[in-house]
Amino acid sequence: MSAFINPPKSIPFYLRIGIWVSRKVTGRDLLPARLLSWYPKVAISSGIMEALVAHQDGKLDRRILKIVRLQTSFAVACPFCIDMNSYDYTDYGITPTELIALQGNAGIATVKTFSAREKVAIEYAKLISRSPLAFSPNFIESLKANFTEREIVILASTAAQVNYWARLLQSLGVPPAGFADSCELKIHP
Repeated sequence: MSAFINPPKSIPFYLRIGIWVSRKVTGRDLLPARLLSWYPKVAISSGIMEALVAHQDGKLDRRILKIVRLQTSFAVACPFCIDMNSYDYTDYGITPTELIALQGNAGIATVKTFSAREKVAIEYAKLISRSPLAFSPNFIESLKANFTEREIVILASTAAQVNYWARLLQSLGVPPAGFADSCELKIHP
């Protein structure tokens, strides 16, 4: 499977540096970085956004942000995002049972290992990924009761970032990169 378009034959030097960094971080030559070279402004701005994404902030630890990325990936059914975000999920303390629930194959409420905050964050990620966006007053109260204003912005921007990549990568036909191939659990959108 390949993308709808091929990368340009000639990639500007300054973008090749970013592609090299991406390869060092991920261990793979990622197709999205090369495809975005067709329009360097979007390549640079997307790279900056990715470099500045929150991976931990106060009580928003790595686990809850990974859960939000995973839930958003499944909610928007982006094969590349699911592949990339499910890679190394156990390193974040996420169990196979929790991953199955995030995929929608079990009820989130039935998974006792999700904390109350995690359940609200999961619901928020789902709501952010729907069109049109709609948030009930009861949900907003629950969100505010569980998270600070800063944490709400981080959760929203984390889910929005995955939505950005999902829409961009799916519109270019980018296939999964093979990150989840080593997982004992096969990931399907």
